[in-house]
Amino acid sequence: MLKVGITGGIGSGKSIICKVFKQLGIPVYSADQVAKELLLSDETLRSKVLEYFGSSIYSGLGELNTKHLSKIVFKNIKALEKLNSIVHPAVREHFDKWYNKQLSTGSVSVDNPPYVIKEAAILFESNAHRELDLVISIFTPTDIKIRRVMKRDGMKENEVKQRMKSQMSDEEKIKLSDYVIINDDRSLVIPQILKVHENIIRSTTSQA
Repeated sequence: MLKVGITGGIGSGKSIICKVFKQLGIPVYSADQVAKELLLSDETLRSKVLEYFGSSIYSGLGELNTKHLSKIVFKNIKALEKLNSIVHPAVREHFDKWYNKQLSTGSVSVDNPPYVIKEAAILFESNAHRELDLVISIFTPTDIKIRRVMKRDGMKENEVKQRMKSQMSDEEKIKLSDYVIINDDRSLVIPQILKVHENIIRSTTSQA
């Protein structure tokens, strides 16, 4: 079963595109969502985050203050690197267990294509791509990404741009990717997804 990564900058539409792959029967692992869940449930991670960032990172009820944490790390590269060094190893281990479960449950069949997807915003930045067989990058013009995030998260333009600075440029990601899906509100996305899906299936068949 191949491991396929999907990445793209903030506001590129990763989640929506992954929903289409799910409809095609492809298991999808959201690294960003899992990271948030682990920061709530994993006591080792919690203690490390508290030690470095302070008690204000969690509420009195123990919930993660994501807005406060984001303000810290997206303004301080060292803080972002520290957070990533704490979270990424745990996510990597969690993904490996999830992947092995996909194999052991026999989810791959004639009706279920032999690959899984790992969705992550900073797939290349965290070097997670090195453990994958293929990578799909989503390209979206900067102005569209900014507009989407401002509408979705209620953020100001300068806040969105600040976050973008912490991520690798789309151009760099494309150079390192095997496939590119253009999501610019003009190009038809589903035909592109189907083509990528068919190509991956073809590649697994040729290797069999």
